[in-house]
Amino acid sequence: MRSLEGLSINLATVRQQWNLGEAVKACARHGISAIDPWRDQVAAYGLANSAKVIKDHGMRVTGYCRGGMFPASDAAGRAAAIDDNKRAVDEAVALGASCVVLVVGGLPQYSRPGSAPTKDLAGAQEHVADSIAKLLEYSRAAHIPLAIEPLHPMYAADRACVNSMRHALDLCDRIDPARSGMLGIVVDLYHVWWDFELYRQIERCGRERLLAFHVCDWLVPTTDLLNDRGMMGDGVIDILRVRSAVEDLGYSGYVEVELFSDRWWARPMDEVLTTCIERIMTVV
Repeated sequence: MRSLEGLSINLATVRQQWNLGEAVKACARHGISAIDPWRDQVAAYGLANSAKVIKDHGMRVTGYCRGGMFPASDAAGRAAAIDDNKRAVDEAVALGASCVVLVVGGLPQYSRPGSAPTKDLAGAQEHVADSIAKLLEYSRAAHIPLAIEPLHPMYAADRACVNSMRHALDLCDRIDPARSGMLGIVVDLYHVWWDFELYRQIERCGRERLLAFHVCDWLVPTTDLLNDRGMMGDGVIDILRVRSAVEDLGYSGYVEVELFSDRWWARPMDEVLTTCIERIMTVV
């Protein structure tokens, strides 16, 4: 049996029930000591108010979702993306976040409004690499690491053109060859559980590159490719084996539950949090 200590709740898990302040208070009431908020939640509640309620309840902020969405079809759009990501870094500083999670974006027309249509996925991937390198200079000065989150290939066109741990780690090695600790990846089981190189790439991470570990489960059948993630233990992912692999690296950070799920959003927040606690202690 696991301990409750080390559990973080990504606030996407309860985004449809309460606002950020209410979610923080509910987590504290259940003995959960860490969260990962989203930018839209912070914007709705207010940055100053968000920072205060997090501090008042002694919460650790295990990440900040999300930066990224870099590709654009012209120089002005790419510059706007960098500026927006710099604001995300500034917000992360105000919240005391441990990193900014990067969902890097796909083809420009889906990543940045007003971009011209294209099918040049390789070009989008190069824009992502160049943009992360530029943003890293800013985030390094702010002492906020950047965490690239490879997404499942079904999102390659619209959400992220980095779809494997190998690709994400290749970018890290290209941009930050010194392994400074300021650039790494998120291992999110929903997105990488299927990868035949999963354990090899986890080992390749080393402790310096593994900045966050997100858990949920993959349901069969999956009825919605965005909003039908499974609660841990309800699907087919060998979560315990993956957790053991990341801990063998020396990872001692938080295990972050991130559920995009219409079925769990329809349930009371306290029931969701209680279930997360039960599963983190029994099947994760």
